[in-house]
Parts: sequence; structure tokens; C-alpha cells
Amino acid sequence: MGTLRIKRIYEPPLPSDGFRVLVDRLWPRGVSKAEAALDLWLKEIAPSAELREWFGHDPARFDEFATRYRSELKTNVEAVDQLRDIAKAHDTTLLYGAHDRRANQAVVLAEFLAGQGPHFEQDA
Repeated sequence: MGTLRIKRIYEPPLPSDGFRVLVDRLWPRGVSKAEAALDLWLKEIAPSAELREWFGHDPARFDEFATRYRSELKTNVEAVDQLRDIAKAHDTTLLYGAHDRRANQAVVLAEFLAGQGPHFEQDA
């Protein structure tokens, strides 16, 4: 597996990002497609609209959100396999739009993909 990183989409793209994948269901406000420098927008791997709305980026709900999102990921085999294959072949950066760098779906997704395996890097 290549290096797996997570990063806010509002941070400038870097060559070290490798393959850049947006993992939000909605396009982030104020970011043009050129600025995003995406290789893939994988909406299908994002939390369901219902889960996203329930969470509402409330840090007090993050643990339950993470549990529910992992359950969704377990049944989302096609999108998870697609992202896992990309991450095996390339250094990969999962991009997200949330303000909270610690309590967001990209953190849960990176941990899910890494499993007990390689560590992932998180933006500062």
C-alpha cells in the first residue's frame, strides 16, 4: 500500500499528495475544479445524506457517527474496493471539506482502509 494521507481540500495541492480523491458527497464551497486538482471525486464512498445530516459536524456525536459510517462502509463494497485499489497502487490523499480536522469522515475512512495495517498521515 502506498502512503495514505488526509487533507482539507482548501489546502493547496502538493506533488506529495499523489492521487487526490475527494470523499465528500457535496462539492466544497468556494473551490473550483482547477483549484481542487482532483484525480477522482468518489461521492459514493461518502456518508449517506441521512448520516451526514444527523452528524451535523457535532464533535459530541463523532464516536457514534464513526460507528455508523463504518457500518455503511462495510456494505459499500464497490466504492471501498475502488479506493483500496487506488491506495494500493499510489500514494493517495483523501480530501474533505469539513472544518474539523479530527472529527470528519476522511479520518474514519482512512482508519477503515488502513485497518490494522499501515498508518495514515493526517494534515496538521
